[in-house]
Amino acid sequence: MTVKFSILSDFAVRALQANKMRSFLTMLGIIIGVGAVVLMMSIGQGTQAQVMANINRLGTNMLTVSPGASGQYGVRSGTTNTMTLGDATAVAKLDGVAGVAPTVRSSGLITYGSQTWTTSATGTTPAIVDISSLTVSQGRFFDDTDVNSISAVAVLGQTVYTSLYPNGANPIGTEIRIKGVAFRVIGLLNSQGSSSGGSDQDDVVYIPVTTAQIRMSGITNQTINMMQVQVASKEQMDSVQNAIETLLRTRHRLAATAADDFRITNMAQIQETAASTTATLTLFLAGVAGISLIVGGIGIMNIMLVSVTERTREIGVRMAIGASRQDVLSQFLLEAIMLSLLGALFGIIFGIGGAKIFSYFAKMSAPISLSSVLISVGFSIFVGVFFGYYPATRAARLNPSEALGYE
Repeated sequence: MTVKFSILSDFAVRALQANKMRSFLTMLGIIIGVGAVVLMMSIGQGTQAQVMANINRLGTNMLTVSPGASGQYGVRSGTTNTMTLGDATAVAKLDGVAGVAPTVRSSGLITYGSQTWTTSATGTTPAIVDISSLTVSQGRFFDDTDVNSISAVAVLGQTVYTSLYPNGANPIGTEIRIKGVAFRVIGLLNSQGSSSGGSDQDDVVYIPVTTAQIRMSGITNQTINMMQVQVASKEQMDSVQNAIETLLRTRHRLAATAADDFRITNMAQIQETAASTTATLTLFLAGVAGISLIVGGIGIMNIMLVSVTERTREIGVRMAIGASRQDVLSQFLLEAIMLSLLGALFGIIFGIGGAKIFSYFAKMSAPISLSSVLISVGFSIFVGVFFGYYPATRAARLNPSEALGYE
């Protein structure tokens, strides 16, 4: 059995070598299909990893509370902002809450000497450091004393720093102006990179929330734009969310039938949704790429049918000297499988190379998983057997006399 398989394999290899260009063109569909599957799954998994990393950077045990109710079809209604610093203080006292960072944002022109930059000044509290995993590379972050004394101090993100200090000077102790108001720089943050939405998280200036309210926005009722709530554990997310809803409805004196005048976004739910969506996208991309494999299989079948017609006399001679129909069937089937396997090999190389190029230019990881390689190889073998069987069957059913031209 082993000897016969070796002989049939040898015949199959010689048949493919006799028409190198045809064999390559036949494999081309498989090469493109396998390469596309490997590349698309790699890009999909890389995208999923990046999205999850960005969400994890924001914190999986995170609730974002913002003012304004959701109207019909999720459109935000024009509810007056009633969320205050007092709300944030009250939320911080709830069981299961690890930290709360209220936020007041004010966009405007920032200047240092002759350098200018337009960005958003984010008024917040020291709790933002732990909640957003901020790290200081120079100086310090402002503390509760700065918040209580309404100090005009600022901590710069890397994008703002490089824009205002193009020569790389030490910013600590220098004076910048935000919308015309003087601030002393006390800290410089390490780079945070881009968010899942592609926004630059380093393009920011942090200032005390009280300073942002009074000196920047002229707010006298202590309203805030948002609060980020860090929950102690993932298991407490739902209970803390319910507790915040009850607390804010009570503090805002909402009637039982009145809609919430705030919205709560659950980052854990967003993470689950993002994971499910990106996984579905990866499978979709792989499925679309897999169509190329089917097209490649059809190409194999077409070329093999032509090959059977051209090699009719060869088949007749082999049958005349003792080759069985099963031998002929096996040889042509082996040729189809070899074409698929060689195409899969070159396709894997093509896919890995494409993933490396994509990673270089997109500045994003595109890992090659063993599963994508095994799926591609397995499917290519299936394609070879499925689309090679019919031509092989036609070859095996040839009448030796007809094949040799005696009838």
